Amino acid sequence: MKKYSCLIIDDEEPARSLIRDFLENFNEFIIIGEAGNGFEGVQLINELKPDVVFLDIQMPKLSGFEVLELIDCKPFIVFSTAFDQYAIQAFEKNAIDYLLKPYSRERFERAVNKIKEQDNELKDRGEVNQRIIENLDDSNELINRIAIRAGKHIQVIPVDDISYLESDDDYVRVHTKGKEYLKEKTMKFFETHLDSTQFVRIHRSYIMNVNELDRLERYEKDSYLAILKDQSRLKVSANGYKSLKDILKF
Repeated sequence: MKKYSCLIIDDEEPARSLIRDFLENFNEFIIIGEAGNGFEGVQLINELKPDVVFLDIQMPKLSGFEVLELIDCKPFIVFSTAFDQYAIQAFEKNAIDYLLKPYSRERFERAVNKIKEQDNELKDRGEVNQRIIENLDDSNELINRIAIRAGKHIQVIPVDDISYLESDDDYVRVHTKGKEYLKEKTMKFFETHLDSTQFVRIHRSYIMNVNELDRLERYEKDSYLAILKDQSRLKVSANGYKSLKDILKF
């Protein structure tokens, strides 16, 4: 009988206890660790590389979705949530199970049995996890923070702390006051998921926080430079200039 190593990640102890109780009926599922928040969860997943993760979505500081983006292995993910109907639809499309709180023992057992079925049918779990992330990227929900892996650490950046975003091949360079970070996302993602009254696509290479703008200077006949409060100088395209005029009303 194949054994499955499992992690339970949920900020509520009663929820973790319930999963422990339900898993007692499955001798092949071995709990190797638990975490009460997303930070600990990422660390445990990357260190222990479990076969299965029972992952809560709604957690403070780091959500289940952000955990999924930050891990460097490919476990089976069983999400639990009391919210986010759009996310449930995304899971259904990608054959990833979810548990809608409160859930019964019978519903939990169906999810566990589905893992065993998928193990025979699905060879690359990473592809499924990646499709989850891509489907969530396609939603229009605004974000209020960005989670970035920086070595062994996770840096959580409130969007209000961002001065500007800069395109860098397959990454986006996130510039904050005095620091910068690389995030494996597209400029289109941030253009869609940041508040458009605060963050403006001023150039194909830049998205700027208008609250960090100090002034505009004419650069050439039909182009400008945005000078930020930290004295960063960003090119502004004709379309970017029009967008700034619409938002700043000048």
